[in-house]
Amino acid sequence: MGHIARHFACLAAVVALFAAAAPASTALAEEKSSFKVAWSIYVGWMPWGYMEDSGIMDKWAEKYGIDVEIVQINDYIESINQYTAGAFDGVSATNMDTLSIPSGGGVDTTALIVGDYSNGNDAVLIKGDGGMGKLAGKPVNLVELSVSHYLLARGLDKFGLAERDLGAVINTSDADMVAAFATPDVEAVVTWNPLVSTILETPGVSKIFDSSDIPGEIIDMMVVNTETLAANPAFGKALVGAWYETMALIASDTPEGIAARTAMAEASGTDLAGYDAQLATTKMFYTPAEAVSFTTSADLPTTMIYVAEFLFDKGILGEGAPSADFVGVAYPDGSVTGDAGNVKLRFDTTYMQMAADGAR
Repeated sequence: MGHIARHFACLAAVVALFAAAAPASTALAEEKSSFKVAWSIYVGWMPWGYMEDSGIMDKWAEKYGIDVEIVQINDYIESINQYTAGAFDGVSATNMDTLSIPSGGGVDTTALIVGDYSNGNDAVLIKGDGGMGKLAGKPVNLVELSVSHYLLARGLDKFGLAERDLGAVINTSDADMVAAFATPDVEAVVTWNPLVSTILETPGVSKIFDSSDIPGEIIDMMVVNTETLAANPAFGKALVGAWYETMALIASDTPEGIAARTAMAEASGTDLAGYDAQLATTKMFYTPAEAVSFTTSADLPTTMIYVAEFLFDKGILGEGAPSADFVGVAYPDGSVTGDAGNVKLRFDTTYMQMAADGAR
């Protein structure tokens, strides 16, 4: 499955959650000893399953006198829906889907761990040669309202084009993408790995834009309920401690590191070579210092403005959102983009910095 489970957000999911979202954050704002986080299959999130299976999560939870259960959910958006409704204390999610679903739905959410960004996993592919200008007047097949759609919008903007300059955007399931591209009518697609690698095996196919052209914009994170984290700092410390122990393990080519990556590969339906190839097009933050540096960068607010504008343009920033500034996003230096009176997404480096400092 590789990249597949991570990438589909829909307006219905956002709208349906408004009623449940508001009380959820309040109900969770209490000191407790048991926690649940959800994750779904994606190269940068496979460590969560490994942490559960290997006992690394249990070790760190026991250190802080708590219990943390890590639950795999096959449907990525369903995992975010359940988190937003209060069934989980945290969930693996992209920056875009966090802003649109829990934060847009009123649940105050903190990016506890900024794990990676797509650095070539997502791409615009065409038959023949050319650049983004070749898309003018042509239909483009992609999963609507996904990060593929966002990638296309950013690519068009960089080349002075807009979606209205295309022939059409055709919503196509990821399961049908390879077959669709093989038909004469489909000239261009936007998709993600492993589908990108599969399509590029076809002679005469060109990659004209990919996520490495917008580095740092498609971000994969572990987000948690802000009030739950505030009431339970041990929860944050345990998750972060377990995560960076696992990062150090998989970053190594020791027998233990290779065994860990092999287990993650098998769990995601590939082999070690396939998983390592996906890691190569993913900018993993293997150390907490790398993650802190990225999260405190001046580039992050700019990225989140792009994301908010895309979501607002597509009608999925929040029910009745009056502008792209509807949801406030707070950053480690205290600055805010969007509405400072409605901050619902917080990039907080406190716990990652503790890990970087060895203060766990």
